[in-house]
Amino acid sequence: MEKTLAELARLCGGKVVGDGAIKIKGLASVSDAQEGHITFLANLKYRSLLSKTRASAIIASEVIDEVKVPFLIVSDPYLAYAKIARLFFLKPYEPKGISNEAIISPTARVGKDVTIAPFVYVGENVVIGDRVTLYPGVYIGDDVTIGDDVIFYPQVTILRDSFIGNRVILHSGVVIGGDGFGYAREKGRHVKIPQAGNVHIDDDVEIGSNSTVDRAALGRTWIKRGVKIDNLVMVAHNVIVGENTVIVAQSGIAGSSQLGNNVILAAQTGVAGHLNIGDEVVVGARGGVSRDISPKTMVSGAPAIPHRDWLKAVTLFGRFPELYEEFRGIKKKVEALENRLKKLEGA
Repeated sequence: MEKTLAELARLCGGKVVGDGAIKIKGLASVSDAQEGHITFLANLKYRSLLSKTRASAIIASEVIDEVKVPFLIVSDPYLAYAKIARLFFLKPYEPKGISNEAIISPTARVGKDVTIAPFVYVGENVVIGDRVTLYPGVYIGDDVTIGDDVIFYPQVTILRDSFIGNRVILHSGVVIGGDGFGYAREKGRHVKIPQAGNVHIDDDVEIGSNSTVDRAALGRTWIKRGVKIDNLVMVAHNVIVGENTVIVAQSGIAGSSQLGNNVILAAQTGVAGHLNIGDEVVVGARGGVSRDISPKTMVSGAPAIPHRDWLKAVTLFGRFPELYEEFRGIKKKVEALENRLKKLEGA
């Protein structure tokens, strides 16, 4: 495939500075790009590498005068990169049909133009939409509904009664609809609480490898439209995750907590149960959320506190040994002054 730089500019809503007729055959990083490639500058710390790039054009937010190649100028180079990468790297979908080695219940309803690989299991009363791809080892339990243009990579498990919307991507090892972690205590023993609810995943959700979303005890665990979940994330029973929220690797959300829209949980965030996190909240890496958080707030630390306060605390933490020695010195001086004062009072 080849596109002119002008065509790529129209795709991204950008402006060409230089020769718009130049042919672009691919996209590559600044250091790997060759003639015919377009590269991008989304982070200014890589600006110095541009002088050595062999790319035929550069996506950037402004022209770099010392680099003598055409530029595609956009307000968000990273977004432009994403759009162009999709053009060059995503192949059109080609259905491969249903393998004879897949096990599909006769009560299941399967849509058009699907790809179902060997060793896929599809249970009773399952509904599968059009252009769905199920890789080897996918398990789909009874009474599951799956929308159109869905991709389940190898070893994805969807347990009973789950609902999966359109254009959902689940990476290898994802488990949807496992039992929530619910027990009552009786005389020192743990009595399992039946997890009678389900999981509902809206359109355009992507969930990374080996992440889990537990079914609700009652009602549903709900992942709303556009949510992006990284690898090794745990979402517990009855959690609600708001639209376009991002949850980064190794984070965990305890039962019945609710996240608003456009929330960001950075890596290894922990959220306690039964909390409300407002819209557009940002929790820094390794944040420990133990109370409700108001909308449009940024917090860090464990327990999580306002981010600016956390930055001050971290700065002080590195000086604790020094401050402690200063405190000991001041304490000794105060004690010496008190002793002299006592002697003067007794004289």
